[in-house]
Amino acid sequence: MRIQIIGGSGTGKSTLAKYISEKEKIKWIDTDNYLWKDDTFTENNPMEKRKEMYQKDINSNSSYVVSGSIFMWCPDGFSNRDLLVFLSLDEDIRMDRLRDRESKRNNLSKMWLDENGEYTNDFLEWCKTYWTAKEKSMAGTYAEQEYQMKISKSPVLKLDSSKSLDELYDEILNQLKL
Repeated sequence: MRIQIIGGSGTGKSTLAKYISEKEKIKWIDTDNYLWKDDTFTENNPMEKRKEMYQKDINSNSSYVVSGSIFMWCPDGFSNRDLLVFLSLDEDIRMDRLRDRESKRNNLSKMWLDENGEYTNDFLEWCKTYWTAKEKSMAGTYAEQEYQMKISKSPVLKLDSSKSLDELYDEILNQLKL
């Protein structure tokens, strides 16, 4: 079983991947671990380090569930998957989740109020462009992920992540059985 889960920040990719990993007793690969040096999310790993970590995971795991994408720096990465899952979520709910997560991570003193009176920061401002960015070369946007789905050699399953983890898990297993 090789599953990759993509979608906008805050759609529940990591939560679902961790859940599947625990249920199936397979490796959970969080692509944030390739990109970032630590959980402060302030400094990127060099490209060589990312590729080294990716190769180690691929070579040592025949089954895995991946949360996130490495497409922009490794276009052929995870191309041997059995299923590509795209998660979407109501935009207001997604942004509320992200604001809550960012305020817990960075505290409100590092944030400011946007034009709607909502707390924001550079990351949240970037997240607001998820649906509006048009270039497939813009990492982490729908345009980029739509392109990934279009060229995917594996089946693509689009899911609304407002469903329960059990419901999402069941839909994924049913798709894999086809």
